[in-house]
Amino acid sequence: MRAADYDYFGSGFLAFAHRGGALYPPNLHRENSRHAFEQAAALGYRYFETDVHATADGVLLAFHDDRLDRVTDAHGMIRELPAAEVARARIHGIDPIPRLAELLEAFPVARFNIDAKSPAAVALLADTIAEHEAWDRVCVSSFGVRRLHELRRRVGGRVASCASAAGVAASRFAPWLTRVLQSPAPALQIPVRHRFRGRTVTLVTPRLIADVHRAGKQVHVWTVDDRAEIERLLDLGVDGIFADRIDTLKDVLVERGRWT
Repeated sequence: MRAADYDYFGSGFLAFAHRGGALYPPNLHRENSRHAFEQAAALGYRYFETDVHATADGVLLAFHDDRLDRVTDAHGMIRELPAAEVARARIHGIDPIPRLAELLEAFPVARFNIDAKSPAAVALLADTIAEHEAWDRVCVSSFGVRRLHELRRRVGGRVASCASAAGVAASRFAPWLTRVLQSPAPALQIPVRHRFRGRTVTLVTPRLIADVHRAGKQVHVWTVDDRAEIERLLDLGVDGIFADRIDTLKDVLVERGRWT
């Protein structure tokens, strides 16, 4: 599949608010909360990134960690807790954990890049997309290859998906790229570099970008907050960037006339 086959990618350069902009000063310690996404929307962001987990009783939450402990005032594994108990948790003691459905309804013009973080989240994510008819508003992904294949099977070709290269070893780089370019994914989402078995592999290169573009696909890079690095990636020709410092990313894009 090509990026041009999906309305999702039709907005010029894609600036993603990673977890709503986790390091943007008004969002500090309040990542992935509705507050964080509201702050991103107030800056003019239309592309939001989030992860999803399923509670023990089948409620889909927009949350990065599999545990509550790091960012909330509660404890425990989300998959082992009922939704009612998770609902009492507060991010930084302030914000409830939002349900994905809540975010889709609260931000009707926003587009979401969503990573299914657990097997139980896959069917719930597909069902939520269908219930909200959010076919053109969502790009699905997963670090788990099986989860990604199952997502594609459930949502079909109507929903964009991305290929992730986080686990690619340097010795298999070329075969991996061939598989990516032949895959149904219209976008490749990767870090600039990835450390694997003691070696640091540079993934974002001029050759990779050229090859991906020739295949009609896009390259999105995560997660970049340094101004100089953002400018370098723009010069290389990437199509999107995920950022925690959404103010910095926006400033660079505005200065370059790339903010949409």
